Amino acid sequence: MADKQKTNAMRILDRLGIAYTAHEYDSADGQIDGLAVARKMGQPPERVFKTLVTKGAGGTGREYCVFVIPVARELDLKAAARAVGLKAVSMIPVAEINQATGYIRGGCSPVGMKRAYPTVIDASCRQVETMIVSAGKIGHQVELRPADLIAAAGASVAAVAAE
Repeated sequence: MADKQKTNAMRILDRLGIAYTAHEYDSADGQIDGLAVARKMGQPPERVFKTLVTKGAGGTGREYCVFVIPVARELDLKAAARAVGLKAVSMIPVAEINQATGYIRGGCSPVGMKRAYPTVIDASCRQVETMIVSAGKIGHQVELRPADLIAAAGASVAAVAAE
């Protein structure tokens, strides 16, 4: 793939020497939710993960935290708060995503955010050989080993997706 077609997340993975496979999907129909992306890519939903950004309570109330969970599941807010050592977390408004992360809704990658936020990947990542996450641009995904994403995102692993 020519460098000009690479996303910032891909360039970071390259710089870190992390192997990944780039995938594209057609986003022209506006269906960019995780389940639609998995379907368009012909992938089982348990291998495709979404990146969610929350705001924490218990300090200044402005602590952003990032959670990466399978697209078919919801974030367990209590488990998520425990995983990052806060009293509570809540989803940030869509309008705050770009300012906080540098990404837009539907194209938020756990790699390459504006700042390094506490990042937690759901423990279900241990059940897949490779996982697929946003490459930081709508219509673009990267597939990589969970251990490599953990390293690239400086993430921890915990059970944060609701059953």
